Amino acid sequence: MFSNIGSKIKSLKSDWCFKADKTGIFNEKNGLFYDTIKSNIQLFFGVYMNLKERTIFHIDVNSAYLSWEALECLKKGNTVDLRTVPSIVAGDPSKRHGIVLAKSIPAKKYGIVTGEPVFQAIKKCPDLVMVPPSHDVYTRQSQAMTDLLLRYTPDIEKFSIDECFIDITGLKLIYGSDSIRLAHKIKNNIRDELGFTVNVGISENKLLAKMASDFEKPDKVHTLFQDEIREKMWPLPVSKLYMVGKASLAKLNMMGIKTIGDLANTRADILEQQLKKYGRMIWEYANGIDDSPVKSSESEAKDLSNETTVSFDITDRETARLYILSLSETVGTRLRKAGLYAGVVAVHIKNSSFKSYSRQKKLNRPTQDTNIIFSTAASLFDQVWKREPIRLIGVATSQLEKEPSLQIDMFEAVSPGKKEGAKLNESIDRIREKYGSEYIVRGSLLNFNKNHKRNKKNNV
Repeated sequence: MFSNIGSKIKSLKSDWCFKADKTGIFNEKNGLFYDTIKSNIQLFFGVYMNLKERTIFHIDVNSAYLSWEALECLKKGNTVDLRTVPSIVAGDPSKRHGIVLAKSIPAKKYGIVTGEPVFQAIKKCPDLVMVPPSHDVYTRQSQAMTDLLLRYTPDIEKFSIDECFIDITGLKLIYGSDSIRLAHKIKNNIRDELGFTVNVGISENKLLAKMASDFEKPDKVHTLFQDEIREKMWPLPVSKLYMVGKASLAKLNMMGIKTIGDLANTRADILEQQLKKYGRMIWEYANGIDDSPVKSSESEAKDLSNETTVSFDITDRETARLYILSLSETVGTRLRKAGLYAGVVAVHIKNSSFKSYSRQKKLNRPTQDTNIIFSTAASLFDQVWKREPIRLIGVATSQLEKEPSLQIDMFEAVSPGKKEGAKLNESIDRIREKYGSEYIVRGSLLNFNKNHKRNKKNNV
């Protein structure tokens, strides 16, 4: 029945592209592939493009904060590219405290590692160039990458400000089955148009695609399919497996588990006895098991959230707040794009032993404003954090609704400013997207950004 399905699909691909292009729905030149076309094709060939035949890309910006700071400095007239000299992005360079958030390749040669205290990095390299983090720059560059990826597919899931998953399964009908060639095309487009490099990991699921993108860097494409995990993933130290932290690493080593292969070949029930549900989860990861979808549609979402797992322990409030700010900006932007308002804001953290803590707050009025989300999440963080090292931090919103009804009591005048405020937010998004985040800054973040720029001027 399906013996000649390949030739039929190739023929239908040409027919679909021709008809859609004539109606203006699809334009092969700019690569737009809209949901209406894709959903019909996938419905038609649901048997052909099943879960086992998914192709997922994980796109990860190489040394994101450092690369983006370097581009910003060059844009402002600096002659030295931070990527070519020993340099780091850190908390407050003027006070020499905080931790290393990102490092250049030359800095790595001095033994400087992400997550170590700044004073230790300076001891290793006294001439180290330091710049403070610039949240507005990161948001703008992250959005630029998302916009570029939208040329190829709307199936994009932002995993953090500098990494995302895209499902290219439906694109096989347009670009063919050569996923490696497509990955190189996307990678090179990002490098040539935006000025920074990325790694692209390719697999049939999100976990293995993420693991693949972490292989040799920078500016590389790697595959890690199920039939490759024995050769490419199992020999790696178990510490390289996603979600394995220092505390769990110590326990695994005590059990004689040194490599990912050791973990994969350990009985799952033994791991569950020692590590509870976490043991089962990392056993599945070690065996490449993951069926989670790429979540791109948000208009019908029950909640919107963003979280990030860091490769080092966050031990100070300043660094944690930077991550909360970054996550809040992403969540706020996604709410506004989906036309949703959140009634609840929550913060979620995991310590270095991967023990979870969460706290949430119901808002007086539903919001989609980044400033409110950030201030609420930051306050919740201060309440829930037990001063333990943090490996994962997330910001979530829930109780979403399209058009919130404003509850006005008898002493409050009806204010048209409510709707005007919503329009202002939309205008701000458009201005920042077109001209850059530095052209218009939220009031609550103004001093934050001014301090960073002042520190940067003194240290570059």
